Parts: sequence; C-alpha cells; structure tokens
Amino acid sequence: MMLIAGCGYIGQMLAGALLKAGEPVTGLVRRDASVEQLNHLGISALQVDLDQAVKFDLDLENESIFYFIPPPSAGVEDTRLQHFLAALSGHQGFKKLVLISTTGVYGDCGGEWVDEQRPVNPRFDRAKRRWHAEQQLRAYCQQHQGEHVVLRVAGIYGPGHLPLERLRKRLPMVPESEAPWTNRIHALDLVQVCQAAMARGRDGEVYNVSDGHPGNMTDYFNQVADHAGLLRPPVVKRADADGQLSAGMLSYLQESRRLSHQKMIEELQVTLQYPSLKSGLMASF
Repeated sequence: MMLIAGCGYIGQMLAGALLKAGEPVTGLVRRDASVEQLNHLGISALQVDLDQAVKFDLDLENESIFYFIPPPSAGVEDTRLQHFLAALSGHQGFKKLVLISTTGVYGDCGGEWVDEQRPVNPRFDRAKRRWHAEQQLRAYCQQHQGEHVVLRVAGIYGPGHLPLERLRKRLPMVPESEAPWTNRIHALDLVQVCQAAMARGRDGEVYNVSDGHPGNMTDYFNQVADHAGLLRPPVVKRADADGQLSAGMLSYLQESRRLSHQKMIEELQVTLQYPSLKSGLMASF
C-alpha cells in the first residue's frame, strides 16, 4: 500500500498514476471536502488533523509513504511532520518515505549554479520550516527502521496551477533585467520524479528537482500571459516595488539561484516530458 500524506494537487496526480499501475493508494487529508474529493476520484481517504497530536488507525509496517503536507504558515518548525512522525513511532517501521522539500533551503546564492552539495542557508521562515522538516525526518530514520529520500523541489506549474488570477488583477512585476534567477518543474514531471525516488532513490539522499533550464520570474509571468491570451504584467522598478508587491513576492525577489538537476537525471533515471517552460506551458492549457 502507498500512503500519500497530503493528497492535494500533486498528491492526486500521483495517486492516479499509482492506481493506473495497479498500486493500492490511501490519501491522508485534513478537511471533509478533501475526503469527499478523494472518494469521488476512487482514492481511499484517511482524515487526520496534524495541527495536533494524533494516533493512526493504520498499519504502515514495510509500507511506502509520500509526504507532501506543507508545514504550518508561521514559525520556523514543521510541527505537522513532528506529529506525523510521533504517530508513526507506535508502529513498526515503514519501508521508505519520500519527502517534498523546497530549494528555498539554499537561500540566496547570487545566481550561481547550485547542486546538492551546496550548504543550506535558509533565509526566510518558510524555508526554515522546510529545513526543520528535513532534519526531523533524518533524525527519525536514524532511530527507527525505514529509508528516506528528500526532494528539494523548484516552483511547480501545470494545468490548474498557473498565476492566471494574478495576471488578471494586473499586479506588477519587476523588469526582467532586475528579476532573479528562478527554477521550475512541470507537475507531471514532478509526479514521475516522486515515483522514481521511491523506486530508485538512495537512502538518505537529497535530490534537486527542476527542469534544468532556469529562467527569471518576470519571464515566467510573461510567458504564462502570452499562452493565456492575457496582458503581460505591468512593470515597476525594484526600487519602487516595496509598496506595490506583496511581502511574499518581495521575499522571492531577494533570492537568486540556478539549480543543477544532474543528480536527479542520472540517479533517478528520469526523462522529463517537459524540459522547458515553453513545452510545459503548451501542455498546461
């Protein structure tokens, strides 16, 4: 049995691929509406609220787990993963857990190419929470039976997961000349990377997940707008952006890095369906 903890956008895509391959799947979700959605899709659902201590009525001995649940929105610790691992402690060890983390744990790299040997330097709380999750999982697996693999994932895009509402609102962006390097991965490629990590990822290893073709954030919004038939976002100079861009967007603009995905390609043996933003966007509308 495969457990997908956090069976939302990517989790449901992965569940569909696993079910098609004949694998039994259970999705762990928090809300009633999510349970109904999974049931409608033919996916077995387990409802758990990891914002508090929990117990599982589920035997995960020698089972495979994909953990996609995001950390809480505040603080520097991932208490949700903490509660999840505490609940697992009462059971025999799982076979392998694949954790989705973020490339944000590297912090600002000044536009340099970044591989998995790069020391982490999380700058913002959202990245510190992800780094805390990685550390928790590593410590847990050192004390309990079970392998683990960490995927540091770039920005995810795909059908139903594009910034169309932002474009319709005509929210501004900085000029391309002032935009930092960013990295992307198409949702369907992420799904196959998750499957490959479960099948071939080495215990304790970290893999960068991206399409290997960095761009910049402004170009991303421009290309999405062009494909959607919308106006490109208006431009505001970085020096004037503080009052016009959200705090979240401003924080993203303070980090620049180009991800190497060589380890992912070689060790996980994946062939990306959408190795460029252009090809990925053509399959996203």
